[in-house]
Amino acid sequence: MIVNLTPHVVVVLPLSGEGQGRAIPPSGTAARVSMSTVPAGTADELEVTRQVPGAIVGLPDECEGVWLLVSALVRLALPGRPDLLSPGELVRGPDGQPIGCRGLGRS
Repeated sequence: MIVNLTPHVVVVLPLSGEGQGRAIPPSGTAARVSMSTVPAGTADELEVTRQVPGAIVGLPDECEGVWLLVSALVRLALPGRPDLLSPGELVRGPDGQPIGCRGLGRS
């Protein structure tokens, strides 16, 4: 079972490009990395900031047989979690709007 912990429906398209995709609806809970903004100097007399990742919120504990679909940022922040998946390569339609992703990524 895959639980989607993103705020969006994720449409996973086959890697081959053949066949139908599978839409995974959001669960209603979103896992995210909290971020802080800190000063990072100036560039051409303009202030520059840096985003610093903090705690991960909204992520349940591992549960056998359950995959958690999260953003790539959450997945990469926890490389030791074998149950985390994130959307694969973004696929856009003719109008440039996202229509899905090719497969799912894992660490």
